[in-house]
Amino acid sequence: MRIWHFWLNALIWSSQYNPPAFIELIMLFLAMGLLIIWAFVPHWSYLVLSLSYGIGASLSISVRETLARSPQAHIAQVTTALLILTSIYILFT
Repeated sequence: MRIWHFWLNALIWSSQYNPPAFIELIMLFLAMGLLIIWAFVPHWSYLVLSLSYGIGASLSISVRETLARSPQAHIAQVTTALLILTSIYILFT
């Protein structure tokens, strides 16, 4: 119960005080959900849509961190680079 309260508060705070990060969070949740669906129903459209959400969120995060630095800028840039590279690897294998 406590973990759900934490995530709910994080979602509310993010949507009010940092809307771009909230949209990126929604895109990443959609990407994860579509990957789970793709694991059970292996149709290419789920994979392509999931990768597009993941790559779009990664690029948005990296652009936002480039324009307005935050204390976690290095971690965010490394994470987005890994997500983009993983998406490209999945796409071409």
